Amino acid sequence: MKRAGNLMDRIADIENLHLAFIKARKSKQGQSAVLAYEKDLDSNMIMLQSQLLLNRVEVGNYHYFTITDPKVRQICAAPFCERVLHHALMNVCHPWFERHLISDTYATRKNKGTYAALDRARNYARTYSHYVKMDIRKYFDNIDHTILKKQLVCLFKDTALLTVFDQIIDSYHVGDGSKGVPIGNLTSQYFANHYLSAADHFAKEKVLIPGYIRYMDDMLFFGDSREELQQKTKLFVCFVEQSLLLNFKPIVYGTTNKGVVFLGYKTYPFHVKLNKRSKIRFKAKMVRCEENLDSGKWNQYEYQQHVMPLLAFIQYADTDRLRNKTINFETG
Repeated sequence: MKRAGNLMDRIADIENLHLAFIKARKSKQGQSAVLAYEKDLDSNMIMLQSQLLLNRVEVGNYHYFTITDPKVRQICAAPFCERVLHHALMNVCHPWFERHLISDTYATRKNKGTYAALDRARNYARTYSHYVKMDIRKYFDNIDHTILKKQLVCLFKDTALLTVFDQIIDSYHVGDGSKGVPIGNLTSQYFANHYLSAADHFAKEKVLIPGYIRYMDDMLFFGDSREELQQKTKLFVCFVEQSLLLNFKPIVYGTTNKGVVFLGYKTYPFHVKLNKRSKIRFKAKMVRCEENLDSGKWNQYEYQQHVMPLLAFIQYADTDRLRNKTINFETG
């Protein structure tokens, strides 16, 4: 694939920076940092443009906090001005990242996402009798900076752009300083999705996995026999460990007729259920929503904004009884 060059002028264009501001502001209107940035918007646009054209962006002023649902993770939140920078970069660079991805990679992509991945898994479950489930141990923390930078050089030949990407990558590290991208950055989503793209191509073009799905660092293989999948999985694991310096959690082998646990659901050839953990999380979140409404912490609109995604999540699965209980709970 031809490398992209001469992109920095497009990235630094004022119209692109304004679009980046609008995207970064989405769902955050009213926040003090957004209001402060918008108050001096023209000055901030000119400042960001200057930083980009000089290849000296201000990055790394992160705010850290921990979430516990669905598991304990440290989230790294960039200040608003850096979020605008990230959108400005990806407004222009998105097509080149997208072109390198195979069709069966589903995370953070338009017209893909969780439900498209689950639909694909269900189709594969109808076709194949066996599956393998794999995911990477502490994926974002173990992305190697040197390898990632080399991958980006294979996508882009714009030295100015690569310099900015390097600054963003070097602004965060885990351990000895040579690994890790922060969970929470828009750029991290692109970098992390692209980092395993080499594994996607290896799986489909070299190992010839019959059925393959990746959602960020969660991967599924489908095939006609356990023995076939074991052989192909061994080759795949060796490639990922040696070429990308990543390690896998314990690998799960199973038969599709007993269900495939994936992205919070248990997918069968002809139906989908919530897995046990998702059901527990859903019930707990609904209780918290009711408490926040009853206490006055949320008004009715805020309550609906939180509840509707929860109901959409369970609606994908065969959850008639759970939904009926939920509706009765809400109206009772």
